Amino acid sequence: MDFILPYLIIAGKSVSVYLFIILAIRLFGKKEMAQLSVADFVFILLISNSVQNAMVGSDSTLIGGLSAAFALFLSNYIFKFLMRKNARFSRIVQGKKVMLVHNGQVDQRGMEEAMMSTDELQRAIREHGVEHIRDVDLAYMEVDGNISILSDDYKKRSMKPRKKAQLSHNP
Repeated sequence: MDFILPYLIIAGKSVSVYLFIILAIRLFGKKEMAQLSVADFVFILLISNSVQNAMVGSDSTLIGGLSAAFALFLSNYIFKFLMRKNARFSRIVQGKKVMLVHNGQVDQRGMEEAMMSTDELQRAIREHGVEHIRDVDLAYMEVDGNISILSDDYKKRSMKPRKKAQLSHNP
């Protein structure tokens, strides 16, 4: 039992770090996960490096690393299982979608909840092929941080039959 105890401690620390990071992401906003900038990417790398010692301490053995990795995989599996089986738990962990635009009008409460600026919203709308906020029927920040845009203009464009590309052969 003395042999196993240090690795159980590593597993417990790893689960604690996993839970902390989920909570921190939940508190600091979802949009960072869907739209990683260079600064966000560096931030994630530094977070992973900074919590490594908290998980494994001075143990740099293969078994120590595998204990931490196994605990993280198991925690992730359990979280995803619970989120699939329990809608309330899923809302607690992931949150809910947030309305950003309704019938061409920006929902200020939703924008504040999503911690999003008008410039960021306009950029997301243009990425979906819609030029102006007034042309958006509905815009949501989804639970994964992505932004969904629905507009009448999109419906018109997506309803048009697509022409098949004709292949030309030059002898």
